[in-house]
Amino acid sequence: MLPIILCSILVVAIVAERYWALRRSVVAPKDQLSNVWNLLKSNQMDAVKLKELKSSSLLGQILAAGLANSRHGREVMKDSIQEAASHVSHDMERFMSTLGTIAAIAPLLGLLGTVLGMIEVFTAIMVQGTGNAGVLAGGISQALITTAAGLSVAIPAVAFHRAITRKTDELLVNMEQECIKLVDVLHNDRAVVKKGDTK
Repeated sequence: MLPIILCSILVVAIVAERYWALRRSVVAPKDQLSNVWNLLKSNQMDAVKLKELKSSSLLGQILAAGLANSRHGREVMKDSIQEAASHVSHDMERFMSTLGTIAAIAPLLGLLGTVLGMIEVFTAIMVQGTGNAGVLAGGISQALITTAAGLSVAIPAVAFHRAITRKTDELLVNMEQECIKLVDVLHNDRAVVKKGDTK
């Protein structure tokens, strides 16, 4: 039971940390692209503003990487954005492999506990015989507790793993769209259109 309890604590900690780290305001603030475009139009995007942009959010890191190489052409800018995006993606997927591993091994730990418990029960039967059915049933039910505990940890872990993976994918797609808009604006002279506005 001790490894299963430790796994449950890890699941709670990872899920709480990931939901806190993947808040929209931290990853991709709503009006960040339009603010960047306003700074570019007014020629206020200097090294200080670029540094502030990089530290403001994960989307800001990607946009700053693209802006830093925007003078070298569209392809160089896209390459720098993709490189920064891969680092950001790696950060956003932190601890997800651990959560998936826990979801996979928790039922196995429970099953192992049950098997060990059943071995003890059958060992007791060999020594004492089957005279007391109540003791035998109690030993079997106690052995099955670990399987139930393992499943109780694994099922939420799988659900949260899927939910966080989905949330991460949605945020990455959103950031990719924002970066494409920036590249198009700088190299095709298109205006930034806010969400909900019409062209």
